Amino acid sequence: MVSINTLRKLLLLFPVTTEEPHFEKTSFRVSKKIFATVDIDNKRVTLKFSQLDQSVFCSFKKSIIYPVAGTWGKQGWTIVELNEVKKNMLKDALTMSYCNVAPKKLSRLVRPNTKKPTDNKL
Repeated sequence: MVSINTLRKLLLLFPVTTEEPHFEKTSFRVSKKIFATVDIDNKRVTLKFSQLDQSVFCSFKKSIIYPVAGTWGKQGWTIVELNEVKKNMLKDALTMSYCNVAPKKLSRLVRPNTKKPTDNKL
């Protein structure tokens, strides 16, 4: 189980992250792009993954990490249940979401030895 306060602290550790309202939720953004929204009432966070990352994380346990229903889920948006997820799994998921949205130079600060798929040159 991860508390909302712990989640917020983890999210704000990422470089150049801002916390802003987003409808009835709170969003966390990098370069004005949302990489996480927090639903305090339901104790869940929604993260932005690539389709591949989403399939990997969702294969863990579908009651803990699962795609948002409909079109948003097909675009990689994925729900993580805070009452169920382990902190280490959540940290990995947050990092992946941040790196999927952040500019390359910020992403490399968080994961210096990895490249985004678009960085590969054939």
